[in-house]
Amino acid sequence: MRFLFRSLLGLVHLAAAVALLALAGLWLRDSIETRQAGPAPSEGARERVFAANVIRLEPDTIAPVLTAYGTVRSSRTLELRAAAEGTIVEIHPNFLEGGAVGAGEVLLRLDPRDAEAARDLAAADLTSARLERQEAENALGLARDDLAAADVQAELRDKALGRLEDLATRGLGTAADREAAALAASAAVQGVLTRRQALAEAEARLDRAISAVSRAEIALAEAERRVADTVLEAGFSGVLSEVAAVRGGLVSRNEKLGVLIDPAALEVAFRLSTAEFSRLLDGNGALLPLPVAATSGLAEASGQLTRAGAAVAAGESGRLLFAALDRADGLRPGDFVSVEVTEPELHAVAEIPAAALGPDGSVLLVAAGDRLEAAQVTLLRRQGDKAIVAPGDLAGREIVAGRSPLLGPGIRIRPVREGEPDEAALIPLAPERRAALVALVEANEGLSAGAKARVLAELGRDFVPADTVRRIEARSGG
Repeated sequence: MRFLFRSLLGLVHLAAAVALLALAGLWLRDSIETRQAGPAPSEGARERVFAANVIRLEPDTIAPVLTAYGTVRSSRTLELRAAAEGTIVEIHPNFLEGGAVGAGEVLLRLDPRDAEAARDLAAADLTSARLERQEAENALGLARDDLAAADVQAELRDKALGRLEDLATRGLGTAADREAAALAASAAVQGVLTRRQALAEAEARLDRAISAVSRAEIALAEAERRVADTVLEAGFSGVLSEVAAVRGGLVSRNEKLGVLIDPAALEVAFRLSTAEFSRLLDGNGALLPLPVAATSGLAEASGQLTRAGAAVAAGESGRLLFAALDRADGLRPGDFVSVEVTEPELHAVAEIPAAALGPDGSVLLVAAGDRLEAAQVTLLRRQGDKAIVAPGDLAGREIVAGRSPLLGPGIRIRPVREGEPDEAALIPLAPERRAALVALVEANEGLSAGAKARVLAELGRDFVPADTVRRIEARSGG
């Protein structure tokens, strides 16, 4: 029995040895044949094709928008100051911070008693001066009449003397009569001179009276102005700020009591660089009245440029510009706002994403065979994530909308155009290729039943997503 068992074990070992020797011979033969056949022709590496968004350079007319930041201010502001000193006896109910008042309304009134007393005294002095002027006018009239009478009397005396002298030539009359007539004529002349002196004094008195009346009128006007200074009125309709006055308070002359602001006359002041400012000028160097939009949170206002600062302050640069706001609901002086200035229109330009530009200002053109080539464009403006360029000879050509390190000249791409998502993402399949893909999916045991059914449904359509086809072929090594 033991002999039989050992004989069978020997036969098993012999069969195993023969099988191993046969297998080794087969391996040796395959190695020799492979070496004699030479290296197998290697399959050429497939070129990678990248999907990239492309846009067309379409020349257009674009008005660039320049963005800056500024502060809202009122172009119509009035400081309320006391023109006289005294005690506040009356105050407007809206004389408060943010209170609205109308033009001509009395904001506050100072105690006017001292000013009114001075005005009354000035009025009395004016009345006295006018009475004195009237008396001087009357005295002047009497002096003129008296002078006229003296002139007549002197003329009569002179005629009487002339008659006596004529009689003396005829031998009539006496020397005593002639002397008496001469003395009378001389006295009449003296009387005329006295009346003229009185007339001059009357005229001087009238001049002094007129001057006194003028001084009294000036004094009365000043007294009335002092009375008016006790009343503070609103120069225009607006709102109050920095209010510092209470009823019963004692104020001094020129003391600041508040600020009156016109909320309807707002403007925004903002600063631009010199290069940006130069783009807002016309051919004569004058500032263009360009439209402006100011935004602060939910508050918006529109307006236009009005003027530029006359000089650059020490330590500052650029240019300070001012824009009048047409309507500024919700804005108040002091608000910090974002300002957008619409520049003059640029013609024959294109707006592209800023990511389409390279560091050197170049773009990637889509050339023949969907291969890329570099080209230069002229950069005109940058506006956020957009750029305005002058395409020149590249007008109508397609460029890559967003550059990446994987893209460069000579790279082949699969263009993805805006408005054509289906054509760019879906491809048709030949029946043989479709059948091969279906077989690969059905043979893939790693897919779940739901995923396998979804992929097979996509492969059954007329147009199949290109990404799905690439994933299946990449997993199968095809």
